[in-house]
Amino acid sequence: MADIIDPAVGDYLLTHCTPADDVLRDLAAETWAKLPGAAGMQVSHDEGALLTMLVRLTGAEYAVEVGTFTGYSSICIARGLRPGGRLLACDVSDEWTSMARGYWQRAGLTDRIELRIAPALDTLRALPAEPLIDFAFVDADKTGYPHYYDELVPRLRPGGLMVFDNVLRDGRVLDPRDESDRAVAGLNDRIVTDERVDSVMLPVRDGVTLIRKRE
Repeated sequence: MADIIDPAVGDYLLTHCTPADDVLRDLAAETWAKLPGAAGMQVSHDEGALLTMLVRLTGAEYAVEVGTFTGYSSICIARGLRPGGRLLACDVSDEWTSMARGYWQRAGLTDRIELRIAPALDTLRALPAEPLIDFAFVDADKTGYPHYYDELVPRLRPGGLMVFDNVLRDGRVLDPRDESDRAVAGLNDRIVTDERVDSVMLPVRDGVTLIRKRE
């Protein structure tokens, strides 16, 4: 990944947020050990801590995650939900999410997380059309980003928050090289002109955009 900030500063950031507990540390280590070719899809510790804080700050009760992988971000989101809150986790891989299930159980979160193995777009389109979602996190196939955005915005409650990951594409949004780069760059441009939302892009790891639905 392109370095948005000096790597030494990045290491400093990681050591100056609330430390990960044993569940998250073990999950990260197992993901890197068993899936070294894909482990880079896992959110970093500081981004996970940011997700937990954002969920708590919004007082979210119902959340949706598009792209679960081995479960790190879903644990961070579920931990931030209000008592009785629920997270709908969307993914297409039984293999990757089998690891997630084990760590959800270890974290005591199985009653908060519902996993649906299916194309996420189908899952989102099957949800009620009413604005019931308090928080959404999108970190899946980049060509799908514009479609996920289209389905999530109408279903996000006024004042609700969405977070899109990898919005910088290693800096390639400045000069898109493939379909994924172009999809993300195009969505970035759309978001800032969408009168339904307010947004801010942050240089967290590979870039995250926070999108709040206007009330």
